[in-house]
Amino acid sequence: MSEDREILRELWNGQVPVHFVLSSEEITTVETPQPYFALVPRQTYFPLCLEKVNRHFLKSTSHAANAEVWLDWEGTPLRLHYPVGVLFDMYANEGILPWTVTVHYTNFPESELIHLPSRDAVEAHFMFTLKEADSLKHKNTLVSNMQKKDHKQLWTGLLNDRYDQFWAINRKLMETSTENPFFRYIPFRIYQPDKPFIQTLVRPVDEEGRRLTLEQLLKRTLPDASDRTVKIQGIRVPEQTPIQWLSEHFSHPDNFLHICVLDK
Repeated sequence: MSEDREILRELWNGQVPVHFVLSSEEITTVETPQPYFALVPRQTYFPLCLEKVNRHFLKSTSHAANAEVWLDWEGTPLRLHYPVGVLFDMYANEGILPWTVTVHYTNFPESELIHLPSRDAVEAHFMFTLKEADSLKHKNTLVSNMQKKDHKQLWTGLLNDRYDQFWAINRKLMETSTENPFFRYIPFRIYQPDKPFIQTLVRPVDEEGRRLTLEQLLKRTLPDASDRTVKIQGIRVPEQTPIQWLSEHFSHPDNFLHICVLDK
């Protein structure tokens, strides 16, 4: 892998300023609680970083102790199995910071969200997605052949926001060889607000062996994307960028390239 460590580290260090407010339906005290502000890593998942938020609101509601938390933005429930950065890119009003999200402990929207009641549930989801990405890139040979301690190092590196710990293992999942410098398929998902994500099989090179670009990938999967804003990791990437390079450098820790397509 022609790795650019500076890019990888800069993306890893990306954070989202979040303004958490408690839903009025949850407040069981006379006084309205103060909001909670936090810088949340783009690469993580909200359920992994809500402990301090819950502790802050605990004194203002009788619901928080054993309930499963969920969040919304302006009435839209947030899919907490999506990385924080993907949710921010889809829903935050550009230029208006911090991003305000509302905290709930009751009336879980069963028809719109999947349950992630614990860190173990988030870990299981993360590892499943990582194995899916590896299956697309390498026929699932790398993750399957890893030792359990390597899986745990990947997870704890993400959980504790430790770049070096995570990438010491993840680097192996991004490797190619001189004989075969490309992945089998590019693990990617295209997101649009309030729609299911799009995921198809796309190879990193065309039939003549030429590198496929982001523009070509979008034309194959979402023809109207050319009239819209496209972001990966919060960045408007040049559309002539090869998707193999993007997969190696701009993927989230789950090894998927998460592409947000928004109306201008």
